[in-house]
Amino acid sequence: MPDIPHLFRPLTLRSITSRNRIVISPMCQYSAHEGYVNDWHLVNLGRFATGGAGIVFTEATAVQKAGRITHGCPGLWEDGQIAGHARLVRFALDNGALPGVQLGHAGRKGGMQRPWFGNGPLGVDDAARGDSGWTPLGPSPIPVADGWPEPHALSKGEIAALVDDYAAAAGRAREAGYRIVELHGAHGYLIHSFLSPLSNRREDGYGGDLKGRMRLALEAAEAVRGAWPDELPLFFRTSAVDGGADGWQLDDTVVLARALKGLGVDVMDCSSGGIAGPATAGGRRQPGFQVPYAAKVREGAGMMTQAVGLITHPAQAEAILAEGQADLIAIAREALANPNWALHAEQALMPGAGYASWPEQSGWWLAMREKTSDFYQPEGG
Repeated sequence: MPDIPHLFRPLTLRSITSRNRIVISPMCQYSAHEGYVNDWHLVNLGRFATGGAGIVFTEATAVQKAGRITHGCPGLWEDGQIAGHARLVRFALDNGALPGVQLGHAGRKGGMQRPWFGNGPLGVDDAARGDSGWTPLGPSPIPVADGWPEPHALSKGEIAALVDDYAAAAGRAREAGYRIVELHGAHGYLIHSFLSPLSNRREDGYGGDLKGRMRLALEAAEAVRGAWPDELPLFFRTSAVDGGADGWQLDDTVVLARALKGLGVDVMDCSSGGIAGPATAGGRRQPGFQVPYAAKVREGAGMMTQAVGLITHPAQAEAILAEGQADLIAIAREALANPNWALHAEQALMPGAGYASWPEQSGWWLAMREKTSDFYQPEGG
């Protein structure tokens, strides 16, 4: 497709095809009630589907009630939650986007305040609002940081039950109609906390060397792949590095990616950090600062990758794909600022595209304005 920018070339993932390479990354909204999604989620995610993105992910969705990050996080731990997700799915599909869901477990970061209440561990003031805390879970009894609760170290039996819950949640995602599942193995949450030597001090088969620390991630991926239709893709979000010489390293991520690929994972979504601090590693963030992780994993594991992290401009996204550093581009905060980012990117990269890709309810109005206004210039034009 020499005349079509890489960003707008369709991508086939198993039996489904995304209309372009633009993915709306999972972004927590902290607005669910008892794990149930609502109108906020429909409107928030719906605007990205009408905004032209190829894939739209629902935020981190807990596989256990104790796996929520906050009281406002959604879940798929019980059947009653399926209907709300199905509503999100239908709207995305009706507007040309592939709906995906990120399945996760907060682990030792469970029971946090919603960000606008402080973003720390739940306390007395939160309980007065009805947000009481719960015992977080982890590989070892090591808190996230000083002042955070000590997590309960999961037994082997509890780990087996957790893996079953991942599979059950994937089954519910299938019932809701999602086309993509992503396993959240990043940002210091449960799977990542097992991977990292900074948080995993176990001496059994789920700790110790790299093979032991990878065991939960691989078991969860295998269980989800078994519960998820063969014809639909599975993604895995990784923190490619923790930060620090003693933590999880990029070479470890390549080893993990190879193993996940062997289990049927199709795409590695490459983020970083979060084990004991911010959800991205390193110093001051620069545009595309995590792209080299996606490039390294793509080359080292021979699998598709998704780049994320301060990718804000169409030309920047196009260059990442054209240079073979990644296969998909994830947009997050920039989409919050501009839900129509994908449509504007098309106009910027494809002069003359006009409003043909816009929803007909708005595109015809905008096209008419352009024809009848001498001074008007569309964004990106």
